[in-house]
Amino acid sequence: MSERAAPFYCPYCGDEDLRPNEGHGAWECAACNRAFQLKFLGLLARGVQRADNGGDRI
Repeated sequence: MSERAAPFYCPYCGDEDLRPNEGHGAWECAACNRAFQLKFLGLLARGVQRADNGGDRI
């Protein structure tokens, strides 16, 4: 398993002063005094699709 995901900024106030909190994927923001949790839901079943429809050739 890889390291836990680390956010770059708080989703509530946008500040970057984040610290790990107790619990899996939990973080706390020192600026707005909020705690939040990151969770990986999984991969999409459709995968990556190209938006290439052929188009006109020159």
